[in-house]
Amino acid sequence: MLAWIILIISGAFEAVWATALGKSEGFTKLWPSVVFGVAVVISMGGLAFALREIPTGTGYAVWVAVGASLTVIYAMITGAEQASLLKILLLLGIVACVIGLKLVSDHESAAALPMA
Repeated sequence: MLAWIILIISGAFEAVWATALGKSEGFTKLWPSVVFGVAVVISMGGLAFALREIPTGTGYAVWVAVGASLTVIYAMITGAEQASLLKILLLLGIVACVIGLKLVSDHESAAALPMA
């Protein structure tokens, strides 16, 4: 369970570094560049830690989905990107897929356990 929590947190840091990357204007602005560097190290470190227990394909898909969703949500909240009902529904679809991957992963792990 700890691996999943760290995976979600590192996915959130993906949204931080993606947003900071855009604000750094090609690494020409100092503080967004610093935030990018710190966030990318935390994000990748968390992903690497989580992938010790979570299958790579599933972990990476969840990490990307969390980061991408939060990046778009932040952009819509701040007005950098226009919000729409369709975008919100699509983001909910991504969240549903992430939950599905977690449930399938749990089911596969339970099925692999030997019966006593």
